[in-house]
Amino acid sequence: MFDSLWNEINRNLIAEDRWLYLLKGLGVTLQISFFAIILGSIIGVVIAFMKMSNTKVFGCRIFDKIASIYVTIIRGTPLVTQLLIIYFVIFASVDIDKVIVAIIAFGLNSGAYVSEIIRAGILAVDKGQMEAGRSLGFNYAKTMIYIIMPQAIKNIIPTLANEFIVLIKETAIVGYIALEDLTKVGDVIRSRTYSALVPLVTVAIVYLLVTGLLAKIFALIERRLRIGDTR
Repeated sequence: MFDSLWNEINRNLIAEDRWLYLLKGLGVTLQISFFAIILGSIIGVVIAFMKMSNTKVFGCRIFDKIASIYVTIIRGTPLVTQLLIIYFVIFASVDIDKVIVAIIAFGLNSGAYVSEIIRAGILAVDKGQMEAGRSLGFNYAKTMIYIIMPQAIKNIIPTLANEFIVLIKETAIVGYIALEDLTKVGDVIRSRTYSALVPLVTVAIVYLLVTGLLAKIFALIERRLRIGDTR
C-alpha cells in the first residue's frame, strides 16, 4: 500500500519536477488573493460610507442608491459570471494581463461583501460614541477614525477573516479564463498522469494550509485588539 502511494506521489509530484508547477500555481493564487483582498477592502470602505451617506441630490440619497445598486448586482450574480463578463466583455478588446483581470473581478466582488460587513460593524457601535466624540471637539471624520472605526474593527474581524478565506478559495475558478492557478495546475497534472488522487488532494491540502494560516493570523490580530477590553 505504502509502495503504491509513494509511486503515485513520485509520478504526480516528483517526476518531471511537477511540484514546481504546483508551486508556480500557488504563487498565482496568492498574488490574486493578496491584491484582491486589498482592492476589496478599499472598495468595501468606500461603499460602506456611501451607503451611510445622507447627501442628497434632487431629494435623493444619490450615493446610497449607487452603492445599493452595486451591492445588489454583485451579491445577486455568480462570481464566475462576473469574472467572465469582465474578461470577455469589458476587457475583450484590451491587451491586459489575466492576473490583473482576476484581481479586479475578485476585488469588486469582495468589496460588496466587505462593505456590508463594515457597515454592520459601524452600526453595531453605540450611537452615544459619536455624540461623545463630537462633545470632545472632534468633527465627523475624526470621530469615525479615532472612536467609531477602532470599535467597529474589533467586532468585524472574525467575519472579515471568513470573507477573505472564502475569497482565497473562490480564486479556484480563474481557470475559466485560462489562468494556471493552484487548482488549474493540479487538474493539468491529473490530465497528464491520469491519476486524480495525489494532485487534487495535494491541492486541497495546500489550500487548507493557506487558509488555516490566514485564520491564525486574524485570530492573533483579534486577540491583540481585545487586550484592552480586559483591563
